[in-house]
Order: sequence, then C-alpha cells, then structure tokens
Amino acid sequence: MAKHGYDSGRLDLPFVGIATFGKRPFEVDWNKLDADVAILGAPFDAGTQYRSGARFGPRAIREASTLFSFGHAGAYDHEDDATYLPGDVNIVDMGDADIIHTDTEASHKNIETGVRAALAAAALPVVIGGDHSVNIPCIRAFDAQGDFHILQIDAHLDFVDERHGVRHGHGNPMRRAAEHDYVTGLTQVGIRNVSSTAKEGYADARAMGSDIISVRQARKMGTGGVLAHIPPDARVYVTLDIDAFCPSIAPGTGTPSHGGFLYYEVLELLQAVAERHEVIGMDLVEVAPDYDPSGSTQILAAQILLNFLGFIFHARRQS
Repeated sequence: MAKHGYDSGRLDLPFVGIATFGKRPFEVDWNKLDADVAILGAPFDAGTQYRSGARFGPRAIREASTLFSFGHAGAYDHEDDATYLPGDVNIVDMGDADIIHTDTEASHKNIETGVRAALAAAALPVVIGGDHSVNIPCIRAFDAQGDFHILQIDAHLDFVDERHGVRHGHGNPMRRAAEHDYVTGLTQVGIRNVSSTAKEGYADARAMGSDIISVRQARKMGTGGVLAHIPPDARVYVTLDIDAFCPSIAPGTGTPSHGGFLYYEVLELLQAVAERHEVIGMDLVEVAPDYDPSGSTQILAAQILLNFLGFIFHARRQS
C-alpha cells in the first residue's frame, strides 16, 4: 500500500493546487504517457440541439473530483470491505483535446487522436465531455482494438441517422457506433419518455443489434436482468450521459428528462459490469454546469467516474 499523500508533509486540501482529475499528475506530452488510466477532456458542445454549455463539463468535473482525491492512497468502502484506487493504480490527466470552434470534424479528430494516444500507451481511456457527439471519435479510435459491446446509460436513444445533413451531432452517436463492424451490439439503458429519435430509429436500432431498456423496465428486471442483455464474454465500452439520472439529482445538463435513475441504480450496474466484463474504455458526457448552481451534478459525475474506476481495477486485481 502506498503511503498517503498526507505523509509528504502537505495537507493538500481539495481547494489547494491545480485541479487535475482527482489531483492526479498531468502529462502534456501524449507520447510519454505511462498510466493505467488516461483522463481526456473533450470540451465540445457544438453538436447540441438545445441548451449548450457542456463544453464546460470537463473543467467542472475536474474541479469536483478534487473532493475525492484521497491523497492517492485509496478510499476504503466499509460495505464492500475494499480499498479502491490505491496508490498503485496510476491515473494520469492528459488535459483536453483541442477544440476548433464551428468545426466538428476537426474537433472530433483531435479527440480521436487523444484516445488513440491513451490506447497506444495501454492505458484505459476515460473521456469527459462535452456533448454526446464526442463518443463518435472515441469509438472510431478503437478500430484496431478488437470486437466489443457498448453499454449506453442515457435518457435518449441517440440513434438518429441524419437530420438536415447532420450526422455527427449529439443525437447520432449510437447510430454511428452501430455501423462499425467491431461493435458487436449495444445495450441501451434508461431510455424514456419523448425521445429525440423517431419510431423508425428505434426499429433501426433493434435491427442493428440494440437492446433498449427503459428506467422502469430496468427497475423491474434488476441489475442482473439488465446485465443478462450483455453477452457474457463481451468486452465492454461504457458511455454514460448524465441525463440518465433524474434531474432532481443531476439538473446540470442540456436536455434533462424526468423519471431517470438514482445514484445507486447506476452505481450497482457499473459495479456489476466491472466484476463480470473487461471494460476497455468509457466516456461521461453532457454535464453542463451552468444549469446547476449547487455544483451537485459535476460532483455526481466525478463520484461515479472514480467509483467505476475503483471497481474496474479492484476486479482486475481479483481475477
């Protein structure tokens, strides 16, 4: 067990120092990455159809994550009797992909470059958006990584093919993902109420290998029932839209949708995924902090990310 950061002689409280993710080291040179986990900010929100502001999500989530920095010595969970993210799990913050205003393709290409750099370093890529369109370059970057399944936790299906010429907005990412031959299927959980995807899009999604599960259906079937929709031997990429949560606990998002998940519902699903599957990457998107003056949405995002990373590396250690 690594020594706690307090042992260095600095208390280093959350509001002190530079706000990297979890107050972990920052590596500006992506050719020198040496990490188990590489955090990449993708502050792009030009794919948004309603309220913008997710471009400020990465910065806000990093700031919130300092609350859970734990001195790099891990955090003990008395319910699981486990210490998660001890000092030997090396998390590095890559900073942000460069965003070119008004240029979706160039911005997406820069995000893809960052994810490829993380993969080249054999690090687990964790991308913080940004709107959900940033998932498109993330999935592109996995073209040489073998087959995998996508678990999407979201209020919206995001399976629009094309609308007025737009194919790479935040309503398109799951359609674009399903078109890749290395994506073997999708489990789309939390989809509810009036959707941005028309009825035909739902039919297309099912025809292209998607299982679609609403919040009420997920609650009825339980965590095990949801996981049964993921092939047991599948490697899994997770994409988590913060609007999957009920806006009563996550109001800081551009397209809130009532009737969403509560914290432990998502946490327990992610823990089960980490225990049963190899997780190869993830993104968390659509945090728009200006719509939540309390800051609780970005705290939720940081907490769910750190917990999920803890589950992933704890499971790897047990296997």
